Formats: sequence, structure tokens, C-alpha cells
Amino acid sequence: PADATGSSEPAEAGSEDPVASAGAASPAAATVTDGTDSAEETADAAERPFRIVAVTSCPTGIAHTYMAAESLENAGREAGVEVTVEPQGSAGFTRVDPSVIAAADAVIFAHDVPVREKERFAGKPTVDVGVKAGINRPAELIAEVREKAARGEITSGSAPATPVERSGDAGEGYGTKLRKWLMSGVSYMVPFVAAGGLLIALGFAIGGYKVDKAPSVMDHFMWAQADSWAALLFQIGGVAFGFLVPVLAGYIAYGMADRPGLVPGFVGGSIALTINAGFLGGLAAGLIAGGVVIAIQKVNIPAALRGIMPVVVIPLISSAIVGFLMFVVIGKPIAEAQKGMTNWLNGLSGSNAILLGALLGLMMCFDLGGPVNKVAYTFATAGIAVSSPSDSAMKIMAAVMAAGMVPPLAMALATTVRGKLFTHTERENGKAAWVLGASFISEGAIPFAAADPLRVIPASMAGGAITGALSMAFDTTLRAPHGGIFVVPLIGNPLLYLVAIAAGVCVTTALVVVLKGMRKPAPGAAAGSGEAAAQSAEAKQPVAA
Repeated sequence: PADATGSSEPAEAGSEDPVASAGAASPAAATVTDGTDSAEETADAAERPFRIVAVTSCPTGIAHTYMAAESLENAGREAGVEVTVEPQGSAGFTRVDPSVIAAADAVIFAHDVPVREKERFAGKPTVDVGVKAGINRPAELIAEVREKAARGEITSGSAPATPVERSGDAGEGYGTKLRKWLMSGVSYMVPFVAAGGLLIALGFAIGGYKVDKAPSVMDHFMWAQADSWAALLFQIGGVAFGFLVPVLAGYIAYGMADRPGLVPGFVGGSIALTINAGFLGGLAAGLIAGGVVIAIQKVNIPAALRGIMPVVVIPLISSAIVGFLMFVVIGKPIAEAQKGMTNWLNGLSGSNAILLGALLGLMMCFDLGGPVNKVAYTFATAGIAVSSPSDSAMKIMAAVMAAGMVPPLAMALATTVRGKLFTHTERENGKAAWVLGASFISEGAIPFAAADPLRVIPASMAGGAITGALSMAFDTTLRAPHGGIFVVPLIGNPLLYLVAIAAGVCVTTALVVVLKGMRKPAPGAAAGSGEAAAQSAEAKQPVAA
């Protein structure tokens, strides 16, 4: 508290003239010529606000990435701190200007996948956390990094060897690193899943269920026939799906061993497809490839050979080892395990299928886009990542997407029917949650879960479980891995599918309203509730008039 109080007045003074402040703070602009200049520089540094550069990223590079960026920027404004954020999203990223990084006093990394070009930020006080921390407790992160700066703690100027080692604290356990390795692969795989899955689904929607038997469009394509266009979409989608397992394996290996891991990772993933080891084979190939490259990099190499290591020796040796292991040693057992899992899914019916739907619904709503959510989603997409998925796989995909839509839609409905239970900001977030929920972006419920996790998350899980179970019970199917309400025409039994979603949304909404209604006002909250009531009264006055 004393630190925050002491820094409030200088922050206001610095914020009156940010251009002059930036110029005074720039290391390149300050040249110490005598004691007077040095004193002026010190005074200018004391007057300008504390400056932070932040990087945010998540496995899919969509919702969490930008929500964390917004939370950090808002918290910075409240604390009188200049926060510049570089969101590293799925569509690429715009690098922060090097002069901004040079002038920054500290760095915050809020990420679940490796920060790209992290060496740019070396040599400054740093806080390194997961992306959810950037969403849920940005003020704490800002306070923590300011304390590190006050103590003079800085990161080493030399970057560790791998993206995952650069992506967290040195004391991280292998469980945490394993999750980051897998999320690295999943984050690069998801765009292929979305593109390929939607193209295949559109092909079936236009050409019917026999489109997978159509000849190659290279041999037969009629510009005026819808069936030819359907076959074209289907075959393009099939090609996109062919990259799923190699991309997954390649970027798991990349997360472990940086660029040298890409070649053996892609080779191992392609072998997994060749031997019908599928998704499980891709996971194993990626981990093996990354481990092999790390082991090779630890061998002491003569200086004369170091130049050819990255482009010749490492790709050659690692690909040979990974190929041998996948073809001869572990490939067949993994292929048998994949076949067994497929047969188990195909045999699910009745109560077993309903229970699986409920379990997947619980997982989708447990952490709203986090690792557990991604496990359920990846499990579903792996089942349909073939040209002709089974009915069971398509039912699982339908249940997963339906359950994932429940939390944001329920929060949007709750803020509509009982707005007085929510803050003004939450009511505004509720408006956006309608669109996010309809688009199958579960992260739309995160602001509500962050503010009140003990009520929102259990209620969301209950509704998600009901929706998942009903979706399986109604035998709804889905070939597209994403799209939400916009791919309803591609869903089997679409009306019952919407009924399942509506049932879960109503249950979650009712539970949230009841639980929040039972909440006792916190001491000292009377003033805040009075302000909210006044705002509500002002909002209603024009309507009444």
C-alpha cells in the first residue's frame, strides 16, 4: 500500500505529458555529461510512470490471449502504470517496438504456449505466469513485477535452450512442462482441424453422404454441377485433415527442442498415419522426437562440426531414430491401442454413451477453455479427423460443442433476467457472451467465473453435463469441429440438438441466479450497491418517462 501511495502523484505528473516523459525516459536520449545532467535524468525518471511490457498467448490464440491483454491494460490504468501488451494470437502478432521494450521497467508474460522471440525481453525484471493469471489477477502481477524491479531482480540475458524452458519458471515440474509441450502441438493443430472439418462438413451438406465416394476432382470436375463443388470441398478438407497428426507431432517436438525438433516430429507424425497409429501415435511421436533432439544437443560436439549440426546431423540422426522406434518398436502397440479405442467408441450405446456425454460436458465447462476443456475438445476432434468418421465419433463431437456453448449463453441469459445480481461491467460482458456462446467460444464466461468461481463454475458444469448427456441421448451428430450455432444445418437431429443446449443453459442460469441470490453482501459493500442502484435507477428513468 505504501508503494502504491508513493507512486500515485508521480504517475499523474508523468501522464500529463507522455511525449516528453517518453523522451526523458529513453536510454538512447540520455547522455550523462556532468552532475547537472545526471540529476535532471534522475528527476525525469522519478516523474514518469512505471512502464511494463507484457506478452499474452494461449493454445488457440483467440479468446484468452486478448482477454488477458485487456485485463492487464485496464489494471495498468487503474494503478497509474503504462502497460504495453503484445498479444501473440493465432493470426500472428505485431511486435512491440524495440524502443518501447528498451524503455520498459519490467516485463509480464501471461501465456500457456511458448513466448515467441522471448530473448527480446531479457535483462529486465520479469513475472512469468499462465494466461489465466493475466485474466484473473492482473493487479497482483503488476504489483509483483514492481516489487521485483524495486529489488533489482532481473532475468538472465542468455535464453535457455528450448521454448518450453523459456516459457515458465525454472522450478517448474515435468507435469507442467508436459502440459505446455502438448498445448504447443494442439495450438498449431486447431486451425487445421477447423478448416478441414468445416470443408468436409460443407461437402457433405452440399453433396450428400455419398460425396466421399466421388472420384478425384482432377479427373472429373463439372463447373455447373453442385456435386463437383461438394467433392472439391470434401477433398480439400481431407487434405487439410491429413496434416493434423504430423502438425501435432511436429509442434510438440518444437515445444520441447525448438526448430531442430520439427523435422523428426513431422516424420514421426507421418509415420503414425502410415501405420494407422492415429492421434495417439502423433502424441508419442512428438514426445519421442523432442526427447531425442534434446539428448543429441547435450552431446559435446567438436567445434568444426557445430555449424552443420542444426541442418544436417540433428535432422538426420533424430529422424532415423524416431522412424526406427515408430516403425519397429512402439508403432504397432500404439496402433492396436488406437484401434481398441475406436472400437470402444463405436460400441458405446445407451447409458454408457449418455454417461460419456455427461463426463465430456463436465470437462468442457470445468475450466472454460483451459487444459481440461482442451483435452475433451481434442478427444472429440481426433475422432472426426478422418474422411469417414463413425457415428459415435460424430455424436461425441456434437456433445462437446453443445456443452461448450452452455456457460457463455447461460451467463448472458442470467444477466438479462436478473441483471441486479451482476455489476454493470458483467452486464456489458453478458451482451458479448451471447455472440461468443453462439460461436462456441466457452471463454466468453471467463469474466464471470473469475469474479465468482464458486458459483459460476459448478453451475456451468451442471448445465454442461446435462447438455452433453441429452445430446448423446438424442443421437445428434456433428461433422464440423467448430462453428456453434452457425453449423446447425450440418448437425444430425438439429432441433433436438438445440433442445439439449437450451436445457443446459436454463439449468445453469437457474443455478447461478439462485446461488447469487443466496449470497450475503460483503461488509462495506453497501456503498457499492448504492452506486449500482443509482446507476440502475438512472438507466430506468428515461424508460419510465
